[in-house]
Amino acid sequence: MLGHVPTLPHQTQRTTSGGHMVVCGDDALARRLAVELRYVYGERVTLLLPPGRDAGHADLPLTGRGRAASLFGRMSAAMNRNLGGLGNGGGLSSDSDGSGVITLDGSDTNAGVEAVRIMEAAEPSYETFEEAGVESAAALALVYEDDERNIRAALTARRLNPRLRLVIRLYNRKLGQHLETLLDQAAAVAAPGLDPAALDASTTVLSDADTAAPALAATALTGSSKVIQAEGLLLRAAERTPPEDGRAADPGLCTLALLSSTTHDPAGAEGSDSSGDEGPLLLPDARQVAAATGRGTIVLETVSRADPDAPPPRMAGRGAPLSRIFSRRLRWSALGVGLAVVALAVALTLTTDDTPLHAAYLTLLDLFAMGDPATDDPRARQIIQLLSGVAGLMLLPLLVAAVLEAFGSLRTASSLRRPPRGLSGHVVLLGLGKIGTRVLVRLRELGIPVVCVEDDPDARGIPVARRLHVPVVIGDVTQEGVLEAAKIDRSRALLALTSIDTTNLEAALYARSVKPDLRVALRLFDDEFATAVYRTLRTAHPQAVTRSRSVSHLAAPSFAVAMMGRQILGAIPVERKVMLFAVVEVAGHPQLEGRTVQQAFQAGAWRVLALDATPPEDRRPDLAAPVDGGPDHPSGLVWDLHPGYVLRPQDRVVIAATRRGLAELLRRRRVSSVRT
Repeated sequence: MLGHVPTLPHQTQRTTSGGHMVVCGDDALARRLAVELRYVYGERVTLLLPPGRDAGHADLPLTGRGRAASLFGRMSAAMNRNLGGLGNGGGLSSDSDGSGVITLDGSDTNAGVEAVRIMEAAEPSYETFEEAGVESAAALALVYEDDERNIRAALTARRLNPRLRLVIRLYNRKLGQHLETLLDQAAAVAAPGLDPAALDASTTVLSDADTAAPALAATALTGSSKVIQAEGLLLRAAERTPPEDGRAADPGLCTLALLSSTTHDPAGAEGSDSSGDEGPLLLPDARQVAAATGRGTIVLETVSRADPDAPPPRMAGRGAPLSRIFSRRLRWSALGVGLAVVALAVALTLTTDDTPLHAAYLTLLDLFAMGDPATDDPRARQIIQLLSGVAGLMLLPLLVAAVLEAFGSLRTASSLRRPPRGLSGHVVLLGLGKIGTRVLVRLRELGIPVVCVEDDPDARGIPVARRLHVPVVIGDVTQEGVLEAAKIDRSRALLALTSIDTTNLEAALYARSVKPDLRVALRLFDDEFATAVYRTLRTAHPQAVTRSRSVSHLAAPSFAVAMMGRQILGAIPVERKVMLFAVVEVAGHPQLEGRTVQQAFQAGAWRVLALDATPPEDRRPDLAAPVDGGPDHPSGLVWDLHPGYVLRPQDRVVIAATRRGLAELLRRRRVSSVRT
């Protein structure tokens, strides 16, 4: 269902004033990001990809350039269908001379955008950046899978263009924070007159794993909430099922989306951008909500300031509790011996009228065979001494067992755990790469038991699983017996998150054959393939929950908004669509300025959620930064805005927007600025 959506690093609002966008990468995220910038925001884009395989071998897979051209072609065809086939049905076509420029036919729906240029280069070197036009570009996205390559390219690009807005993909979050500071300082030194607001937006570090992992983890859970936590800001949204009596679901603070009308149809599909009227409806108006009596909803539940002093959530598995070092039998044995010693000390006190402290001392001496024989003492004292000796004999093997178990625990701490014999109600996670590792950490933060399956014993997430004491099955998931070893028949859900679509699909099909009602979430890249898989699985298993997610599809909107220089608070998936939460300055937006909150609401595009009540002179560039001044500090957000409140030019607001809605706001602001 729905789950935690992570913090996204801040980007101060800044409108693109000119120049083109350059995207450098080597996987699906780069191609998705180029599509997002070209078709949603109408920007001129240069896509830099590594050279592909030999084009003369037809049996080899498409090169990166070929996959990009194919994706652009499908996107162009989808846009033409959505616009009713305007023009002559034109689409994307590649130059016959092999120059790597993808041009549009006469049906171009984004005025002023002439081409998507595809270049190939082994490394993003200084000369390559010069050829790509980075020196005059407005923004550069570095989304290679290798963190080191992205860092080298960022340093090169900053030297070439100090004013360039950089959006960098890094898996290492701590390194990303230091890199942001370093590159911003380099920009300030190279361009002393750079505006402070522009400097704050000059470098943004994002992680596709952090962006997508909460949504992927949420698909394995039932009844969880979407949480957007941007440093000091906390927004919580939840999915609500429609009441059985035909009424609309509780709207909460406001209804953010209506889920697909085919949710309960076995032949229905999860909604995406090409689903039409049956797909999910983002930001519906009151009339649409009232009419959607049979559809589930996503509503905004609460909004608050996160406590900056609250300790971070403790992940299960840290530390070494006694239960992980000593066995249950040994702990019960130690408790029995301890109670026996206490009983002997009490008996000695009662029979000899000795003080409790001295009686305990004598008992311990007898226990360790250090006391003198009680030959001249009363018979009761002699009996207690004999019993203490027997207890001492019992203590010796107990101490030896404790030492052996502690030594064995230290040895097994560095090895992977096997799934316990009686395990049930857990989540089976396939793949411990970048995405799988982040999902694993998220699930353990939520206290969900997990069993991982990975075929590479040196995978990135293996040390994390060992540290969190998560059982891991090493083996190829497509081989018989691997999923059985992960106790798939007693699990609550399957998360197939490997980077290979066919492997994820094969695992899901086999898991469903073992447990037909198993909840399944697949990581799939292609929307058409995902729709076909979804419909087939729903038809074969109508009572089971099936979800499909694309990491690049979830992450690309956040990277695109960062390239546009906007402050993006977070993104939440609505089936296979994405909704964005962003900060917008009212000034320069004719759709907002001088309008009431109700008039500014554009169904299916954007909605004003909150107003920043901080005086303009006291505002921070990052709205989501924690407030240090306490409850009486003038900073604050007003979430219960009256529908009749008139938005002023000096206002700063938080909006929920669709990808195209946010792009329309940017486009109209640029048009307004040009006219002014």
